[in-house]
Amino acid sequence: MSFWTAVVIIVAICAITSMVRSRHRISKRSEDQGMVEQSAREKALQNEVEDLRERIKVLERIATDGNSLDAVETKRIAAEIEALRGEEKQQSQSS
Repeated sequence: MSFWTAVVIIVAICAITSMVRSRHRISKRSEDQGMVEQSAREKALQNEVEDLRERIKVLERIATDGNSLDAVETKRIAAEIEALRGEEKQQSQSS
């Protein structure tokens, strides 16, 4: 084997190695971008889940507030106030 044949073989080996490395880097970058997109999607899903949890809390509050003792007491007090207002109107009309 001559000197120049050895140089050509070494250059060919370096070129092939360089091509393999660049392909590996490209595939690695695409995988990393996929991970970034996936985590952005996961973050969006997490935000949606949090929003839905807040909505459920509000709906539970609406459903339970009407049946609680405080709500009954509030309705009773409101009815008494309205009754007193009605009495005031009747007294002012009769005067």
